[in-house]
Amino acid sequence: MTGDVLVVAGAVLHRSRVLLAQRDYPAEVAGLWELPGGKVESGETPTQALIRELCEELDVRVSVGAPLADVVTPREGLKLVAHRARIVSGTPRAVEHRAIAWVDAQRLAELDRNSQIVPNDIGWIRELTAELQVRPL
Repeated sequence: MTGDVLVVAGAVLHRSRVLLAQRDYPAEVAGLWELPGGKVESGETPTQALIRELCEELDVRVSVGAPLADVVTPREGLKLVAHRARIVSGTPRAVEHRAIAWVDAQRLAELDRNSQIVPNDIGWIRELTAELQVRPL
């Protein structure tokens, strides 16, 4: 699998909500919501990449926790993983996205039902929805 692209996403959790970012581009996913993150660069670990990406995309510092269960492989040579994350400093803002929003389990499920989640992230929705339902307020 040498040469594969690894993308890491952050399930930024706070109490009973997860932070989603609304894509501005490319056209085929513009307006859809996703877990923020990006490509793991050469020499980086997924944790280092997620810390860098969330700083660039949301202007926050995070601590990275356990991965979500599913690994998404949308096509040959591309693998996506997601890790739980917690903001340790800063207030999130949409630096590279159209908008950001904190959503609870009900809203996350609604976005999924209405096909408003980026297709590559759909594999994580069930796990996140279940987790948000049991997180303390």
